[in-house]
Amino acid sequence: MSDLKNFKVELFKALSHSHRISIINTLRDGEKSVTHICEILDIENSYASQQLSILKNKNIIDGRKEGSQVFYSIKDEAILSLLDIARSIFNNHIANLKSTIKEVKKKSKKEDSKYYD
Repeated sequence: MSDLKNFKVELFKALSHSHRISIINTLRDGEKSVTHICEILDIENSYASQQLSILKNKNIIDGRKEGSQVFYSIKDEAILSLLDIARSIFNNHIANLKSTIKEVKKKSKKEDSKYYD
């Protein structure tokens, strides 16, 4: 596998967990401590630390220590654009599903009216 393909696979693996995405979204507006992230997401410190470690190891976030606290921030803002694009794709998918359901209901009503008219 090429280096680029491997990078993409590893990046998307790191993003394949809902809490990791939530952590990234929590960091959208700036650096936060582990404690603050835990409070916002209502998750345990040890669990948050596990997820933060994965994101850090994949170079998605940076961490800096200040006293006994560790503060995390987004390493490359492009990751936020990637998540925004994913949200847009999801919204388009939902819109297409709604449109399809609407068409199926419309056809079903036409079929039903044939039998009851």
